[in-house]
Amino acid sequence: MSGLVMPEADKAVLERRAEIVSALRKIVPGEGVIAREEEMRAYETDALTAYRQMPMVVVLPSTVEQVSAVLKYCHDNDVKVVPRGAGTSLSGGALPLEDGVLLSMMKFNRILDIDYPNRAVVTQPGVTNLGVTRAVEHEGFYYAPDPSSQIACSIGGNIAENSGGVHSLKYGLTTNNVLGIEMVLITGEVIRLGGKHLDSEAYDLLGIMTGSEGLLAVVTEVTVRILQKPETARAVLVGFSSSQSAGQCVADIIGAGIIPAGMEMMDKPAIHAAEDFVHADYPLDAEALLIVELDGPEAEVDHLLEEVAAIAGRNGCTSSRVSRSEEERATFWAGRKAAFPAVGRISPDYLCMDGTIPRKALPEVLERMQELSKKHGLRVANVFHAGDGNMHPLILYDANNPGELERAEEFGADILRLCVAVGGVLTGEHGVGVEKRDLMGEMFNKVDLAHQQRVKCAFDDKQLLNPGKVFPQLHRCAELGRMHVHGGQLPFPDIPRF
Repeated sequence: MSGLVMPEADKAVLERRAEIVSALRKIVPGEGVIAREEEMRAYETDALTAYRQMPMVVVLPSTVEQVSAVLKYCHDNDVKVVPRGAGTSLSGGALPLEDGVLLSMMKFNRILDIDYPNRAVVTQPGVTNLGVTRAVEHEGFYYAPDPSSQIACSIGGNIAENSGGVHSLKYGLTTNNVLGIEMVLITGEVIRLGGKHLDSEAYDLLGIMTGSEGLLAVVTEVTVRILQKPETARAVLVGFSSSQSAGQCVADIIGAGIIPAGMEMMDKPAIHAAEDFVHADYPLDAEALLIVELDGPEAEVDHLLEEVAAIAGRNGCTSSRVSRSEEERATFWAGRKAAFPAVGRISPDYLCMDGTIPRKALPEVLERMQELSKKHGLRVANVFHAGDGNMHPLILYDANNPGELERAEEFGADILRLCVAVGGVLTGEHGVGVEKRDLMGEMFNKVDLAHQQRVKCAFDDKQLLNPGKVFPQLHRCAELGRMHVHGGQLPFPDIPRF
């Protein structure tokens, strides 16, 4: 009985994979290379679990020299590379490629230097967001950006997505709190940007890198700004009879010149889910809930709390409660930060969207989102950074029901189109990844996208770093320099779909 004959094409693919795995094992010996399918299964998806793809091989370097050697090998041999941190990305930014190396940076997990006089911490990218605060809080300092996933998400991933958090309204996103980085280009070259000083000269390459979604380089070291803990911080829970009233209250607070440390909003489904999960004593009769935190000198905080209470009253609030202790303040926030996992208790699956709108558009967008919910026949729970207009609608669906995932994706696309239509943008902190890639044309024309790709080509001439992400269509770098506009259109060939 004759055996099956493997097609030459498949045989060539297996031979190339074996060659790549062998070369990588020489660079990262021991357990640093994972090539068995069952062991790579943990890397097949990030937090956007609707999409899955097995990588060709996983590499876990532990030194900058190893990262440099891996990237140089991949560049020299035309091998694609997908950088990955903790895998908490909600946009598919760390989704692997079946013909690419997945480069995990989670062995870079040490804090290298704490400099209190300069208010800076030098850390490796695999350290968690909360880990930075934990390292300095005994001296009265903290790291301001605080994504809901801060207990798990890595600083390197925060750089890739320009992550924010509940306190980003006053203290900024990651880009406002990063002072310097060390990074490795796809050619293996190691370069440094910034340092412990506040601003760097010449081009703002640090600004380009923050939020670049792994398309330009691999970060191996980060210097972040730390802040002293404020003298006083108090939070107030304000309930409303409608999301529109809560949204108007947000706009009025900012319009009055008050910049809270944080201002978050949740609608009724999210309120109930979070309360059942954390027991934060949220007002369950409210249709919408604002959490407003003021910090600073005690006299200032007391005054601003009175101002916020007056504004909330003018917008018809139905309840108001100010935290009486640090523990109670932390409990208020615990419910908000647990909202994402809490919603998982009321729905088998959900898509967590991320779009940003002008604050004045909050009431309109919330009303139109309810219309979209009826149109698509799916529930939506709203949790978002109300102060800076960064929305995180949670679209509830059941992937076991045929067609529901597709309806959820179209619902999400409609929400993002709405964000752009009212003057907003496609993303605030989750990135574009694969989730929003095909919606980039809603916000940018083809000339805009061509210029963005030229920036990528300046760093990655062969477009090997995280290909297939962000850009809906792709040009070779050699073609971008001689492209001409014909009637406002540029001919982009399709890139491979996942």
